[in-house]
Amino acid sequence: MSKLARVLPSLAVHYDRHRFVALFAVLALAIAGHGLLGSLLRVANPLDLLLGISLVAVVFSARRGGIRWLLGGLVVGCVAARLTQGLVEHPAPLFVTQSLLAVACVLAAGVALERGLASGPVDAEHICAALDAYLLVGIAFGAGYWLLESAQPGSFSSVSADGFSPPRAVYFSFVTQATLGFGDIVPLREPAQGLVVAQGIGGQMYLAVLIARLVSLYSAQETP
Repeated sequence: MSKLARVLPSLAVHYDRHRFVALFAVLALAIAGHGLLGSLLRVANPLDLLLGISLVAVVFSARRGGIRWLLGGLVVGCVAARLTQGLVEHPAPLFVTQSLLAVACVLAAGVALERGLASGPVDAEHICAALDAYLLVGIAFGAGYWLLESAQPGSFSSVSADGFSPPRAVYFSFVTQATLGFGDIVPLREPAQGLVVAQGIGGQMYLAVLIARLVSLYSAQETP
């Protein structure tokens, strides 16, 4: 038996035990590192590349077969639409890509949230699963904001020369979710304003509930 054949099963077992930690690392790199990657390596559309890797990690984070197959189908659809986007000069493939991305992230956030708030010892998997849900919802809102701007142009104003591109939409989503409020992108229409308010309040409420739940689980495991 080759050395690779002996190593692969152990790597698979290690990944299965730390799948939400791995997903958190990939998501954090996609969200915070895509700009640096694009400038240093001169990679075209680094966010698309990293989000693609994130979606693959999302598929393997789900244990249940039905959810995994559904996530896998959404990922395949995203990749196919993205490849089509490079071949045709039409906004429809990008619209499909962002729609499938939003659905996949919401579904994956549910999987991560179930693990993050489940009973049991508070370990790195627990904490990273809860954080994965937070990041996935932020990406889903970013895709949703871009879809809203595409359906109703003028929903957002942006001072960037690139306009309200998908990466800018994701940036705005996390600025909103973290309640930073830089003001370089502003929601102008009521549907956009409603979504922004919902995300800002929901993000803070989630963190409060998450901390309370994790403290409760930790206290229970420390009690003799």
